[in-house]
Amino acid sequence: MFKHILIPTDGSELSQKSVTAGLEIARSLGARVTAYACVVEYLPMTEFAVETPQSVMELMEAEADRHLALVSQAAQKLGVTCNAIKTVEFSPYTGIINTARDQGCDLILMSSHGRRGLAGLLLGSETQKVLTHSTVPVLVYR
Repeated sequence: MFKHILIPTDGSELSQKSVTAGLEIARSLGARVTAYACVVEYLPMTEFAVETPQSVMELMEAEADRHLALVSQAAQKLGVTCNAIKTVEFSPYTGIINTARDQGCDLILMSSHGRRGLAGLLLGSETQKVLTHSTVPVLVYR
């Protein structure tokens, strides 16, 4: 069955639920986990920004590190082997797909915020993009 599961996290409540479920699945399968967080490349939209792009990126990277630390701690409590990876990307779905491929994962387990209709069209769905473009199987937790 599955031996290496990629679990992306953005720190949201829904993401935390999928992390918990993913770690339980990994434990029951004897699989290892790679926790993944994407730091979205910050591009200021105006020259009148209050904070520098570098300081914004540092804050976002620190937040991603906190999310990954929580996954690592939860995995350790369950006895699941876990490594944590973060990358800086323009689009989270490419980071998820590339990390799954580069790390040799055989399953991506992620949540979906369930955006549909106009919100889904305008905001897009990272989960939908992963489902569409990934060659690695994807399990969506809702």
